[in-house]
Amino acid sequence: MKTFILMTKLSPEVACQVKDRARLGRAWLEEVKQKCPEVKFITHYALLGDYDFLDIYEAPDEETAAKVSLISLSNGAFAAESWTAIPYKRFLKLTEEIS
Repeated sequence: MKTFILMTKLSPEVACQVKDRARLGRAWLEEVKQKCPEVKFITHYALLGDYDFLDIYEAPDEETAAKVSLISLSNGAFAAESWTAIPYKRFLKLTEEIS
């Protein structure tokens, strides 16, 4: 499994629905679980900055990660980006391979 970081920015219409945030978040997570059952979420964070949420998850491939982003967009996200994350120890090994 590969590790991905999902960065989500809500649309202004959804962002102002503060009272519905828990329900909307559960609905989004259930849809991801239903349509991408192989995805394993590691952690979720709410952010105060350019993005509203950061989710770290594992998925088998980039296409599955794209589905997670698309589900976010279809549920009111203004922007959703899935970034590939490389474990630091693996990154260090990659640097040794090019030295």
